[in-house]
Amino acid sequence: MSELSRDAIEQALEQIVDPHLNQSLGKAKAVKDLSIDGTVVSLTLDLPYPCAKWAAEFADQIRETIMAGGAATDVKVTIGHTVIAHAVQQGVKRLENVKNIIAVASGKGGVGKSTTSVNLALALAAEGASVGLLDADIYGPSQPRMMGLAGQPESTDGKSLEPMENYGVQTMSIGFLIDEETPMIWRGPMVTQALEQLLNDTRWRDLDYLLIDLPPGTGDTQLTLSQKVPLSGAIIVTTPQDIALLDARKGLKMFEKVEVPILGIVENMSTHVCSNCGYEEHIFGKGGGSHMADEAGVELLGALPLELAIRRQADSGRPTVVSEPDGHTSGIYRSIARKAAARLSSRAKDYSAAFPKIVIQNT
Repeated sequence: MSELSRDAIEQALEQIVDPHLNQSLGKAKAVKDLSIDGTVVSLTLDLPYPCAKWAAEFADQIRETIMAGGAATDVKVTIGHTVIAHAVQQGVKRLENVKNIIAVASGKGGVGKSTTSVNLALALAAEGASVGLLDADIYGPSQPRMMGLAGQPESTDGKSLEPMENYGVQTMSIGFLIDEETPMIWRGPMVTQALEQLLNDTRWRDLDYLLIDLPPGTGDTQLTLSQKVPLSGAIIVTTPQDIALLDARKGLKMFEKVEVPILGIVENMSTHVCSNCGYEEHIFGKGGGSHMADEAGVELLGALPLELAIRRQADSGRPTVVSEPDGHTSGIYRSIARKAAARLSSRAKDYSAAFPKIVIQNT
């Protein structure tokens, strides 16, 4: 860049691709303000997904790209984000005070879906979003322990429940309302009704995202919830194992049938690194999640390792993202969370709030 001109800077910005949106800053319409004062450039970006932890790294990349032209002596970059509400299934009423509901699902149990759900919720909160977590597993609620929460939720009006909160995440679970060792011997309709009450009777407070940790499987409970809950998208959790992938495909197809967009696939327990010798082994197979993503035409959001620390941290009530916020695995969780939120940002916007309600009165 031989001289510092607005056109030259805008051309430089067109070369910078946001890795989560897979779009240039210009195409993403992320640049909200650009000013030049002598040889100093000031730039303000507004991204459609939370990125507080990653913003400084991206700002450095932008700064280096612009200054590579040689004319700018300083580039000041400010990055913020705005999360909007996105469309849900037709005929399903949106939940008040919740912009987007994301289901975290798996076709079978034992793939680490709940641990992934809690860490993704914490990752979104760490990136600057307002986040809630609903534990939809009536038979085996695990989020109270993972979130380090105990006791019962309060009710200020005698009709609704206040969500429990820790680590900046609002949480609700049937586990708050029953003893930890009490089995829930309920039939399907009772489970579905209980989940609808937990979702609708909780006073969620201005959430950008509400993650629902769905029970494993694709039975009546999951199908009913996917039809009645206003979902903006779904994330499928699997392991590379062939049997897990078979069941995960069923979960993916279920959401497709009810017109809920798949934001991507998370491959959990992707690889194991021995804590003693450092030997890496693909215990459950290799590349299964990537192959499934390609086959379904969706994105592999990320691959998580099989680590003893992840289990210990979740069991202790301090999941990985809060136990080791700057650790490598926490970085993977935050990357997955940003990618999922970015994928959601490209979906159709919800315009229901823009239309006035029609009230018929007798005059």
